[in-house]
Amino acid sequence: MPSDQTPPEKPPAGGAGGRKNSEDVRQKAESNRQDAEQERDATEERRISAEDSRNDAEQFRRLAEEARQMRDQHRDALETVRQEQERLRQTGETARAAAEDARIAAEEARQATVDAVRATAEALQVTLEHMKVVEEMRRTLRDIRDANKLDSN
Repeated sequence: MPSDQTPPEKPPAGGAGGRKNSEDVRQKAESNRQDAEQERDATEERRISAEDSRNDAEQFRRLAEEARQMRDQHRDALETVRQEQERLRQTGETARAAAEDARIAAEEARQATVDAVRATAEALQVTLEHMKVVEEMRRTLRDIRDANKLDSN
């Protein structure tokens, strides 16, 4: 038997004892009914509490899924940024190589210009020497002409 129930007592031999016994049984039944009602209320509270816990767990699961999705989006964004940085690095490397090629070409052009200026200077020097020779020849021819004029007089 459960501990909250006591075995019914045997009624005493007289008539007043039967009334007391039925009153006790009624009180006990009322007490059991109240206990059952309290138990139903407690069970309903536990059911509500369990439902609230399930709802909280579902909300937590949804929040965790949203956080997972955000983390995945963040990871994708970081990968996109990394790829863009890699493209920029490659573009920078290409630009650096092109700048080096341009520098080398500019150096070669400068050297070619220096060589051309040197060749021009040498050509001018040769022309100057030729002009001196021509001038010397003219002078000599004038001297010869002047000497011939003096001889013919």
